Amino acid sequence: MIVRTTADPAAFRELVFPFLQRDPVRNSTILTNIADRVSGIMNDPEPPVFVSVHDGDAGDDAGDAGEVVGVVMCTALRGINLADLPVELVPVVVDVLAEASPRAIGAVGPEESARLFAEQYAVRTGRTFRETERARLHQLGELVEQKADGTPRRATVADLEVVAPMFGGFRAESGHAGEGAAADRRWIEQRILRDRVWVWEDGGRVVSLVGHQEPVFGAARIGPVYTPPEYRGRGYASALTAEVSRRLRDAGDEVCLFTDLANPTSNRIYAAIGFRGVRDLVGYAFD
Repeated sequence: MIVRTTADPAAFRELVFPFLQRDPVRNSTILTNIADRVSGIMNDPEPPVFVSVHDGDAGDDAGDAGEVVGVVMCTALRGINLADLPVELVPVVVDVLAEASPRAIGAVGPEESARLFAEQYAVRTGRTFRETERARLHQLGELVEQKADGTPRRATVADLEVVAPMFGGFRAESGHAGEGAAADRRWIEQRILRDRVWVWEDGGRVVSLVGHQEPVFGAARIGPVYTPPEYRGRGYASALTAEVSRRLRDAGDEVCLFTDLANPTSNRIYAAIGFRGVRDLVGYAFD
């Protein structure tokens, strides 16, 4: 196997997108993260490490590493995303990332691969690890419309004073590292300007927020989804998620999203809309 690394998202896109597009739903997270970095709406406080594993051998020419067989991404704020990395490729990726990114905050991936990676990476870097999350990727099957008082609409920059704190609340509750309120505002504003944020309005108040990623190879991922605590239990998020999902599907895209398996409420809500499980992921933090 040959392993290559780069910090250039555009170069990485050219190299690995033909491999990842074979299953754009399962590869949605890494596809959209790369695409957003290429477009400039996602930036890293430290250079990322993009990893590709190829089926060539050390004797091949430098320009002929062979076909891509595995893709991994490491960023300062989100750690190591193993995507669908086969377990047999874990050791060669550990070798590279233990040197290139020895202080990664965590790793997430398929259960067997993620566990082996966490064990080997922790040994190589002299750290400990602990499980922090179990998530499930869902794909929309037959859409079931949901009802709630109020109406949906696209968010506008005039909504920033309300929706930026809502995104901050989502990030805090989901345990995702961030860079503060100003960064939250920039993040949501960039996506509002690209028509990727929707709100539910009831009685003149914005009561729920749903965003989605830019579709890549015909797959669009819902997220973030957030309703402030004082507005929960009224069906706002369900109705808005269903509405956004319908619009994405009407545009010709497959629709997917992630849920936290420790949150039975959200799993039940998305199942009622028509989402069905595709695969499970496990996340670990390194201490």
